[in-house]
Amino acid sequence: MADFTRVLTGPYCTMLLGDLGADVIKVEPPQGDDTRAWGPPYQGRGEARESTYFLSVNRNKRSVLLDLRREADLEAAWALLGTADIVVENFRPGAFDRLGFGWEALRARFPRLILASISGFGLDGPYRDRAGYDVIAQGLGGLMSYNGEPGRPPQRVGVAVADVFAGALVTQAILAALYQRERTGQGARVDVNLLEGVISLGTSQVSRYLTGGQIPGPQGNDHPSIVPYGTFDCADGRINLAVGNDSLWARFCAALGFTALAANPLYATNEGRVRCREALNAELFPALLGLTRAELSERLNAAGVPCGPVNDMHEVFEDPHVQARGVAVRVPHASLGETTVTSPPWRFGGESLPVRRGPPTPGQHTAEVLAELGIEPGN
Repeated sequence: MADFTRVLTGPYCTMLLGDLGADVIKVEPPQGDDTRAWGPPYQGRGEARESTYFLSVNRNKRSVLLDLRREADLEAAWALLGTADIVVENFRPGAFDRLGFGWEALRARFPRLILASISGFGLDGPYRDRAGYDVIAQGLGGLMSYNGEPGRPPQRVGVAVADVFAGALVTQAILAALYQRERTGQGARVDVNLLEGVISLGTSQVSRYLTGGQIPGPQGNDHPSIVPYGTFDCADGRINLAVGNDSLWARFCAALGFTALAANPLYATNEGRVRCREALNAELFPALLGLTRAELSERLNAAGVPCGPVNDMHEVFEDPHVQARGVAVRVPHASLGETTVTSPPWRFGGESLPVRRGPPTPGQHTAEVLAELGIEPGN
């Protein structure tokens, strides 16, 4: 597949497809993907250093440097397109067309080709020509309005969730287009954008407005419709609880010896607990402060009540379950020697997918790929 994407949404999508076995040829401009310069932090030093941002979303790819303003490189791009099943691009709408790679031109030459276009706001509409970044989509899509703590300013999610979710959506759409092509023999145009991805991500919050006319606001870590559900202080840190139904509430109280809470008819149903949220929390907060995260986890997990500590990143990768699942993987890297990436997030038949390639250095595979296309480097 030919990957003409940069930054995060597109590279995340093509990384997932690479994880699933695609031969991803990442076409970069002479200066490289934008995120190669996004730092610190970096791994390595001097000319060998690599942006950790770039490393995070570019495993299982080969890198080719092409200057699409040069006729020879433009011809090389056409040759690459002629070998591809899938093309993914995240230029501003219209820019890929101006290079000569518009959908009609591609479909005429390669009728089985799947072209996926990722943008901030879609291929039509009043915002079509605007540049789209994650924080812009989080704001326009309403996500920031209901994220964060009550009484505080709107807060973006701490990871680029608009970018990542749109990348996952376009991956799904490409896989569906491949399946359709097997049935029809025809390629397809896929159009995914950050804004509609964020709106879709809103699910129940969006539905509260569309069906009930309520404009949701921030509730911190609390759940608007379930109690207790969220983050609670305990003796040595914070823990998340998810007491999602009345049976779990009974088990929660029994596991922690909260007999008075269990007997209180105001708390017997989830609806009652939601209505009495403040009164219930006033009783729960001091009781939980007397227990450690380990004590709470042991008792509640034994009772089948969902819970878990609020970990920092060091604690995440020290967790025995995360280690047992092999989430962090050491892979070879052309300039760093080795680097660590996360493993592909699926298993098939009980087996995890391998990381076949570490993230590439700029143009690491240019000569190799051009030779496969029958092009001599420098032409």
